[in-house]
Amino acid sequence: MDRSPQAPIIGPLPRLAGLSIVLPCHDEAANVEAMIADATAAACRVADAHEILVVDDGSADATRALATAIGERDPRVRVLAHERNRGYGAALRTGFAAARLEWIFLTDADRQFDLADLDRTLALVSTADIVAGYRIQRADPAHRRVNAHAWNALVQHSFGLAIRDVDCAFKLLRRDLIGRLALGADGAMVSTELLVRAQAAGAEIVELGVTHRPRTAGRSSGANPAVVLRAFRELRDLRGQLRAEAAEAPAALPAAAARPV
Repeated sequence: MDRSPQAPIIGPLPRLAGLSIVLPCHDEAANVEAMIADATAAACRVADAHEILVVDDGSADATRALATAIGERDPRVRVLAHERNRGYGAALRTGFAAARLEWIFLTDADRQFDLADLDRTLALVSTADIVAGYRIQRADPAHRRVNAHAWNALVQHSFGLAIRDVDCAFKLLRRDLIGRLALGADGAMVSTELLVRAQAAGAEIVELGVTHRPRTAGRSSGANPAVVLRAFRELRDLRGQLRAEAAEAPAALPAAAARPV
């Protein structure tokens, strides 16, 4: 729920006590080493302790081997492996379940987000349960921007979710909140489910504009017809689950809307 604004912080911003960075990967051999380096540098700037959880979702390339080699040199890097490709949502849930520290930061391994923006979340964490990024200028082909606009409109209409960029893979989350959410989506629909269930739980969600860059290596699967079909199927299923849960639960206070920053 909404909290009253606090007085501005004077002096250096407080660091996070602990940060678990979850990196879902599928065939990201061209990016994973640089992505772990980016994540390590960002985590060292903003947190007193950190871990990096590389979730290899059944990659057919060298993603797992490259990440494992880094983990052998740096115990803060852990590799969690799916023997077959189970989907983006399954990869995130594996990472969330393994996270040990107070905050979880999820982002993709394709290096399309500038992790320097993680520094800007420090001004928000005293009053936020989730800092949800939105791409100020989406650096994707036109057809993907059109598809994203339509998907966001559908989600907003279906769930009353006042978030401008539901699938933005730049989210900072309180681990204790994530532990209370019954996430079940295996595909890309997990981003919607996470925010819908967090809003229903009364979480304070603050939006933050972030930088988005073109993918320079590897290949995106977000527009794959099978991925899109699964998302629509899981959207239908989530609506049914929420209706059933609402019918069984006592009346609750309205959930708070997200606040943009």
